Amino acid sequence: MVARVLLPTKKVLDFSITALRFDDQVQTILKWANRRESKAVYVANVHMLIEAHWNPEFATVLRNADIVTPDGMPLVWMMRKMGALYQDRVAGMDIFLALCQRTQTQNLSIFFVGSQTEILSRMQKRLEQEFPQMKIAAMEPLPFRPLTETEDEALVQKINSSGASAVLVSLGCPKQENWIAQHKGKIQAVMIGLGGVFPVYAGIHKRAPRIVRDLGLEWLYRWIQEPRRLCGRYAKTIPLFIWLATKQLLSSSRIAAVFLHETGD
Repeated sequence: MVARVLLPTKKVLDFSITALRFDDQVQTILKWANRRESKAVYVANVHMLIEAHWNPEFATVLRNADIVTPDGMPLVWMMRKMGALYQDRVAGMDIFLALCQRTQTQNLSIFFVGSQTEILSRMQKRLEQEFPQMKIAAMEPLPFRPLTETEDEALVQKINSSGASAVLVSLGCPKQENWIAQHKGKIQAVMIGLGGVFPVYAGIHKRAPRIVRDLGLEWLYRWIQEPRRLCGRYAKTIPLFIWLATKQLLSSSRIAAVFLHETGD
């Protein structure tokens, strides 16, 4: 049994986010993939942290991850305030593209799970054009209903027998993170929850321009594209995140002030 690697983290709300630069996080994922270690990687944003804040079971899932990347810029800003001064964004799409590029030269294959047949088909065509040396182990859409025990065992067998080193999962938060947690130890590969990356790469949705992403306004760009689906979510998550984050920053400032006073600095 491989010992769990303790990577540096910073707390955002009450959850540990991996405090490594983008390249370091990708290299860690690739190292695990080369060894076909069963690992859980979650790509966190405001929505995910608030889901975990509301749901104790999901909070446990998040805390048991091997890597939780700061996808959303609000998380990056919070981490910088907490001392990770050079923390950059480790976004799902950028992880996806980096893995597709770098696995070409490392003899690693990727298995894609979730989404819809049409989306996966469009992804495959684009991947074959942009990453011609990339090895696609397989692409497996999942039904909206839960899999039966027999179906799930067959899927696990298919993934493991494919030789895939990484499994990219697109089921939406928190479904994909729960799925990964349930299969940790069963699937011999690094599992990464990528949420909406698949439809964006397939051309169904557009990714926000870099300036919009850097300003932390990608949520607004997405809301304009999908107002009905996202309006309720954002109304519930964004104000609460701002409130909890502000409380955390004020608390940490008070703690720092007390420490400086007691040490005489």
